[in-house]
Amino acid sequence: MSNPAFEFEHVHIISENPKAAADWYAGMLGADITFEREVRGAPQIGVELGGMMILIRGRRPGENSVSTKPMRDIEDYSSHDEWDTDHFGYIYRGDLTAFCDEVRAEEATLAVEP
Repeated sequence: MSNPAFEFEHVHIISENPKAAADWYAGMLGADITFEREVRGAPQIGVELGGMMILIRGRRPGENSVSTKPMRDIEDYSSHDEWDTDHFGYIYRGDLTAFCDEVRAEEATLAVEP
């Protein structure tokens, strides 16, 4: 049973380079960068993709963020094997293999192959 008092608002990503991350979403996925501002001493960029808001922020003063564990194969699936955000799910209607080739051509890596 859904609660009409709540609705999905955004996914929040903390990035070492928020501008590069936002530009990647815009360039590779066709997202729209809707705003760029500073919040609590850190850059924050709004990216809209398929009706979903992704907030990407940089390092706040005093933070010493660390990278997550890399993906690894476990039985018949891949996992970071830690408590945290696992992934964001997107539906892609097109040639997924060709799109992944485009992503790799931009020197991005795929944590898990399709």
